[in-house]
Amino acid sequence: MSSVEELLNLLIANNYSISSCESFTGGMFANEITNIANASKVYKGSIISYQNEIKENVVGVNSETLNTVGAISYECAQQMAKNTKKLFNSDICISFTGNAGPNPSEDKEVGLVYMGLAFDDELIVYKLNFEGSRHEIKEKSINFICERLIQKIKEKEQNEDIII
Repeated sequence: MSSVEELLNLLIANNYSISSCESFTGGMFANEITNIANASKVYKGSIISYQNEIKENVVGVNSETLNTVGAISYECAQQMAKNTKKLFNSDICISFTGNAGPNPSEDKEVGLVYMGLAFDDELIVYKLNFEGSRHEIKEKSINFICERLIQKIKEKEQNEDIII
């Protein structure tokens, strides 16, 4: 079972809705999750904010963020996840921004990615460097964030099982 499929099953079991905001992944997460039956039970949708004008005008990323630290940044991933979660009224939102190559962008090396995770009141951003082709970097990023979210949901399930 893929990490996306495992995540979908957990989301359905816990009745959590999810949305995504994708830049360098170009909708790959949305495609992978919607290829699985019953995704419509929990998946609300995605914004593919490939260009900065979409990040700013649709997603609501602060123009100052884009002009100072750039789209490939902790701050941008954070705002993408937070704002898209609110736009879609979802329980969870994941965001992807980074450089899948083949050339440096915004003076950021190929493979540098930031992934945001907005879940309940928590907002986490993961910064990683992946090696590989464009497709491999996208795939590794999606698997990473799915695994982290699976872990978070399982931790929450365990905490809810504790009765004091």
